Amino acid sequence: MSPTPKAVAASVWRQLPFFLWLIALWMLLWGQVTVLAALTGLIVAIFVTRVFRLPPVELSGRVNLWYGAVFVVMFCLALVRGSLLVAWQTLNPVRYPGTAVIAVPLRTDDDLIMAHVGVTASLIPGSLIIDVDRDRRILYLHVIGVSSERDVENQRRAVQGWEARIVRAVGSRAQLDAIRSHGAMSPREGGAGW
Repeated sequence: MSPTPKAVAASVWRQLPFFLWLIALWMLLWGQVTVLAALTGLIVAIFVTRVFRLPPVELSGRVNLWYGAVFVVMFCLALVRGSLLVAWQTLNPVRYPGTAVIAVPLRTDDDLIMAHVGVTASLIPGSLIIDVDRDRRILYLHVIGVSSERDVENQRRAVQGWEARIVRAVGSRAQLDAIRSHGAMSPREGGAGW
C-alpha cells in the first residue's frame, strides 16, 4: 500500500529542517555562501537522503529562542572557562590533574537530544565522550581535573545541566516534563562545574 500524497507532503515538511541543515553544512564545509555552493549542496542533500535512507529525524517542533540564546551564552562561557582550567592544569607543576571515566545517565529518551548533549560535552575542554550506551541512555566521558567523588558528581551534574538547557531550547513538552520529574530543571542545580 503506497502512502497518500498528504502523508508524503507531511513527511517532506517534517524533514525540511534536516534537508536545509545538510545544505548549510555543505556550504560551511566549502567555506562559501554562494549560489553554486547552495546548488551543489542541494544535489548532495538529495543524494544523501535518497541513497543512505536514514530514519526520519523527528523534531519536537518547539524552539524557545530565549533558552536557545541562554544555551549559546553559557556554552561560550564554558568554552572559555574550560580552556583556562585545562591550561592551568597543564602548566601547574605542583599538582597532577586527576582523570576519570564517568557514566552520565540522561533523563530524556531521544537520540537527537543525546547527540546534542554528547557533542556539547565533548566540545568543552576537559572532557570527551568515549562511549555511548544508546539503549540505557548513558554517556561515558573521560574527564580531567577530578580528584574526589565530589568532583566526579559535579561533572555528572554538569552534563545533565547541558541536557536540561538543550531540552529547554529545543525539546518537546514530554522531554521538559521528564527533566522536571528528575528535579534538575535549574541550570545551577544541573550545571555545577561547567
